[in-house]
Amino acid sequence: MNLVESLERNLQPNPKIPPLQPGDQVRVHQKIIEGDRERIQVFQGTVIRLRKGGANASFTVRRIASNNIGVERTYLLNSPRIEKVEVMRHAKVRRAQLYYFRNLRGKSARLKERLPSAGAKAKPASSAESGETSEA
Repeated sequence: MNLVESLERNLQPNPKIPPLQPGDQVRVHQKIIEGDRERIQVFQGTVIRLRKGGANASFTVRRIASNNIGVERTYLLNSPRIEKVEVMRHAKVRRAQLYYFRNLRGKSARLKERLPSAGAKAKPASSAESGETSEA
């Protein structure tokens, strides 16, 4: 057993990162250290790639910056510098890596939102089920 294998066995997943999937619109809060100061920088975009692999697991987020310039950032899943990841919405995609997304601009770069399945919906409790009656 070498050093890398022993580190991967003791590796704990970052609890601040929810389960991600390609196509998710996310907001990543990352700690940035500049000299002796520390701040949080937010990067919002679409997850175009997930890489699994123990300690090397990572995800790539892409957004369109000013002047229609695409910016991609790759984050390690187990990085202690990631403060939190917020999933804004889930998109319906049919690929594991969305590299074709790099060539799309404007309206063609939109992804359809993935709605929760019918079985996952919680039924609202009606007043008749809860024993309350509305008699006037």
